[in-house]
Amino acid sequence: MVSLPLAYATCWRYFSDIFSRIGSVTGILSGEIINLDFCRVIIYHRRFSPEYSTVNAPPSLLDTASLKKKLNGRKFGSKIFTFETIDSTNNCARALAGCWAEEGTLVLAERQTAGKGRLGRSWLANPYENLTFSIVLRPTLPAEALNLLPLYAAVAVAEAIEHETGLSVECKWPNDLLIGGKKTAGILLEGSLKEEGLDYVVLGIGVNVNQTTFPDDISPRATSLKVQAGREIDRVRLLREMLRTLEIHYTAIMKKGFHNLLPLWLSRTTMINREISVTQDGTVISGIVRGLSPEGALILDAGGTEKTLFAGDVTILGT
Repeated sequence: MVSLPLAYATCWRYFSDIFSRIGSVTGILSGEIINLDFCRVIIYHRRFSPEYSTVNAPPSLLDTASLKKKLNGRKFGSKIFTFETIDSTNNCARALAGCWAEEGTLVLAERQTAGKGRLGRSWLANPYENLTFSIVLRPTLPAEALNLLPLYAAVAVAEAIEHETGLSVECKWPNDLLIGGKKTAGILLEGSLKEEGLDYVVLGIGVNVNQTTFPDDISPRATSLKVQAGREIDRVRLLREMLRTLEIHYTAIMKKGFHNLLPLWLSRTTMINREISVTQDGTVISGIVRGLSPEGALILDAGGTEKTLFAGDVTILGT
């Protein structure tokens, strides 16, 4: 467990840095206050410096009161912190979690200056066209469950996308969602441990919603819901549906564990019995995917030797 003074200091350092960039407050549109006196941090502002401005943000996505109303009192989204621009929604959610923000707290941004992907990569997304958000979770689970939570999130987000678009969504281990063989969403989990297991988990999700062009280096492998569906997608409706499915599956996991989750994930992947390569710390391992372990690890037949992989950068061969 993080000590009280350390948690305060971590939270305060993060938001002090944001406020130093913002400058003086000239107007407050709305806000949420963490229920710790030291951490009374109001973080939704307008009329600040251009880097942290909310003046031009579409109200349909960043209007906290309207979004809350449409969530119908669910736990996920019970507290919402919205930014037009921030360094990383995961960074913000981790700072809030360090101040004991309640489970289901949502951090939502139109633009990230240091968005996070797996393995230290950046997550790039055009503002006003996509969804980038993070949720604070406080699961009563052992530390090993951190490997299974990305699979839970993938299933829930896939169901929400299919509900809103009618598109067929495929899961790729460990944290990607594909449509038509191209990446349309990514998941990043960052956890904090305590002696008896997980203290908190920050679930970061990025979805390419209405973006239609991508940088040259990722364009062959990236797509969006708009590109695949041939129409504009309502981001608020999609966000609301994702929060609904994420909460439903999370509640089921807290009550019954993960035994129903793995079949759902496996039913959404085409990786089984396909040849892949996995890069781990500069080492490439190739083989045939045979399944998932109960812990969420990838089981690989590497030339007759069974290997169990808990992390890595996967390339599906022959595609």
